[in-house]
Amino acid sequence: MLNPPADISTDTDSEERSTAANILAALSGSGLEKIVAESTAGAQPGNRIGDLNVLWEFEEGLRGQDIPAAINRAPYYFSNWDEQLDSIRATGKLQTMYPADLALPMAAPRDLGKAAADRLLAPAADAGVRYVEGPDRYSSNDVAQAFSDALGIPVEVVVTPREQWEAAFRKLGFSEPAANSYARMTAVSLDGGFDYDERSIRGATTLGEYIRQLVARS
Repeated sequence: MLNPPADISTDTDSEERSTAANILAALSGSGLEKIVAESTAGAQPGNRIGDLNVLWEFEEGLRGQDIPAAINRAPYYFSNWDEQLDSIRATGKLQTMYPADLALPMAAPRDLGKAAADRLLAPAADAGVRYVEGPDRYSSNDVAQAFSDALGIPVEVVVTPREQWEAAFRKLGFSEPAANSYARMTAVSLDGGFDYDERSIRGATTLGEYIRQLVARS
């Protein structure tokens, strides 16, 4: 189960909460033997902190029903960097809202899918929360280096100051409430640190492999 992201031009929190409620309602009487759901590292109760509280509420709904639910808390997706490829190729600059040297848990979507498939095939007793990560943690500097290696050009990291986060999201087409929510989510993630579990499921795809494949496909 995936709670899809809402159109960024809408009030994303409201839209995504509504979708999650509809998914949960559809479980009643479904006869399913087991559920695997994708959540996010850092999921927590709160208000207007994007995926962090929306997916926490989704998790709570799954815990409150009778079908065994395996919940994978995913890290930052490598694919979140995809949309910068053309800009990086043209300008040699990678934009980020995190400190350039801050290492984050990240993973390739394919590895997240494999982790979900493995849990789906496991017995129903394999329920509850597990964390999923890639083979290592990576900083924005590491991402810039991966693009540099794949493109054969120098790539500079440009950090957007916190006071400009909302304006930066607005420039990308986010509605005012969505920009506020995403900026608050970024701040909570940065200030609160990142979930970690020594029993995390580890994917095999490195950042360098992923970026090389992205560039090759382009």
